[in-house]
Amino acid sequence: MADRIAMSGELASRLDWDKSPLIPAVVQDSSTKEVLMLAFMDKQALQLTLESGYMHYFSRSKNRIWKKGERSGHTQKVESIALDCDNDALLFSITQVGVACHTGHKSCFFHKLDASIASTLDSSSICASDLSQVYGVMDTLYHTLLERKSMPESSSYTASLYAKGVNGFGKKIIEEAGEVLLALKDKDSAQIVYECADLLYHILVGLAYYNIHPEQVLAELQRRFGLSGLEEKARRGK
Repeated sequence: MADRIAMSGELASRLDWDKSPLIPAVVQDSSTKEVLMLAFMDKQALQLTLESGYMHYFSRSKNRIWKKGERSGHTQKVESIALDCDNDALLFSITQVGVACHTGHKSCFFHKLDASIASTLDSSSICASDLSQVYGVMDTLYHTLLERKSMPESSSYTASLYAKGVNGFGKKIIEEAGEVLLALKDKDSAQIVYECADLLYHILVGLAYYNIHPEQVLAELQRRFGLSGLEEKARRGK
């Protein structure tokens, strides 16, 4: 690994960053040779990977660098690296701790595409294990919603919302917000929680429609810490 760290500058210079600021990283189990996942790296993620010996990526949905296993503990230790013929992709042979996929599967490539594609995709959404301890409920739900975008309208309620477009799920957001208001006025704690869950679900549908990860919303809230509401509105001119 020390040799790879020493050559980090050389490897970065050999990559064709002119095509894209993000380089595809194919990740393969060093012992079984099974392909576990595909992710992307910018220059900083690559540097952190080479320096630490553990896989770091750039998340396009979260718009930040993340270390694999930073929350779940399912880390990936680098064993070897290969560069493709066009100098625009990397193959990492790694030792996987736990599983590679956020759904709880060993590999992200668990969908078997054959004559029964529709039924296969519809039945392979969320693993039965408690995924909230891995990446959190919102992250798990967000990725499930992304899957539903490519499914037939008749396959699920979420798919039917996407088929109706912004006006369809936007109407549901307004409707659920009204339900939250009524529950608040009734001072019914259980109903408030229930209606807020409905509202949050439909908001996440909207975020997934535009590929906006909920962590970006949380980051915006964090940015506002220390600012008064009046100051924040004044900065936005509202």
